[in-house]
Amino acid sequence: MKYFLPAFLLFISALASAQTPIQVGHIDTIQSKILNQTREIMVHVPDGGDGQYSRKRYPVIYLLDGESHFNSVVGTVQQLSSVNGNMVVPQMIVVGIRNRNRRMDMTPNQASVDPPFMDSATVRQTGGGNAFLDFIEKELMPQMDSLYPTAPYKMLIGHSLGGLVVMNALITRPQLFNSFICIEPSMWFDHAKFLETTKKALRATRYNQVALYMGIANTLSEGVTFANAVKDAGAFSRHIRSIVDLDRYIKANPQTGLRYKSKFYAEDTHSSAPLITEYDGLRFIFDFYNLKFSDSDFEKDGAAFPENIVKHYHNVSKQMGYPVLPPEEMVNSLGYQAMQEKHDVMADAFFKLNTVNYPGSWNVFDSYGDYFASRKDKAAAIAQYEKSLAIEDHPETREKLAALKK
Repeated sequence: MKYFLPAFLLFISALASAQTPIQVGHIDTIQSKILNQTREIMVHVPDGGDGQYSRKRYPVIYLLDGESHFNSVVGTVQQLSSVNGNMVVPQMIVVGIRNRNRRMDMTPNQASVDPPFMDSATVRQTGGGNAFLDFIEKELMPQMDSLYPTAPYKMLIGHSLGGLVVMNALITRPQLFNSFICIEPSMWFDHAKFLETTKKALRATRYNQVALYMGIANTLSEGVTFANAVKDAGAFSRHIRSIVDLDRYIKANPQTGLRYKSKFYAEDTHSSAPLITEYDGLRFIFDFYNLKFSDSDFEKDGAAFPENIVKHYHNVSKQMGYPVLPPEEMVNSLGYQAMQEKHDVMADAFFKLNTVNYPGSWNVFDSYGDYFASRKDKAAAIAQYEKSLAIEDHPETREKLAALKK
C-alpha cells in the first residue's frame, strides 16, 4: 500500500492538531525489593505508526537524573532518528530514572570525609551505587522488557554523580550495556579513589563492541588555563583534573578494546554540557547507522541498490549485536519510487525483500500486488493481494482484488 503526504498537507495537519496536548512520555512506577522503595520511571516509546507496518522493537536508553534530562534526550533522539526523515541514529525507547536519594544511589562506595566536598554528615549518604545497579539490572530492565517492545541493545547515560554510575557499570558489569555516554563524571569522589579503581579495572578488562563517549566541560576558574589546571594540586581543580586523568588513561590503553571518544567543551559549564554531549555522543556511538543514498541511486535499473541496503544493515546488525532489518516503510517507499522511475528490476527487488523480512505484514504483500498490477501481471497481483488479505482484511486491498477478478 502506497502512503504519501505532500509537505503542505503535513503542515495543514500540524495546524489542525495544534490544540492536542504534546506528550513525550509517561510515568511508570516500580516497586523495588532491592532498594526497598517505590521508584518513578519516565518512559518514552517511539510512535509505532497507524498499524500499516509491522511492529518494531527498539534499543533502550537508560537515563540517570531523568527529571533533568528526559525531555532533552527524547527530543534529540527524535530529531536524529525520525524528524524530516533523519535516520542518523535508531529510534529508541528512553527510560528516565527519577531520583530519591541521588548521592546514595550514584556513589559506588561509602566515602570518607573530604573537605570541601563532603563532610561527616554527607558521607553517611553515600555508597549505594552497586545496589542501584542491581536494581537497574535485576528489576528495572526485566520490567521494561516485559512491558515495552525492547531490542537487546542498551545504553546508559549519566551526568556528574551519574557519571560515576556510568563508570561503575562499565567496570563491574561490562556486558550489561552496549554503550555509554558519560558527562562530566565526578571522578574526584572519595579523594579520587574510585578513579584509581576504575583505571585498575580497565587495565584488566577486554571489551567487545562497547562504546564510550565522554564530555568534559570547562570548569576552569577565571584566568586559569587548561594546562595550568592539570598541573594544579588544589581542591577546586580536582574535578577537571580527575576527568582528564581518566580520559588520558583510556586513550593511552587501547588494548581495552573500548571504542572511545571524548571532547572538551570550552564554551560549556558543568550544567550546560549534558545536551551537547548527548547529541555528540549519540552521533559518535551510532556513526555506522545512517544509510546514505540519493537520486543517483535511481539512475540505472538493477538490483545493486537494494543489495547495498542489505549489506548496510548486515553491518548495522553486526555493530548492534542483533539482527536489524531494513525498515519496512523505507523499503516500501523505495519500491514505489523505483516503480515511478520504471525500474522494474529494482522495484521487484525492494518489494520482494520486504516480503522476506516481514512475512507477517499485510502491507508488504499489498504493495507487491501493486507492483505486479503495474506490470499487467494479473495472476501474480491477485496472488499477492490474497496473501495480504489472509493476514489482515483491508477494504482497499479487497477492492483492488475484486477489480482484477472482474
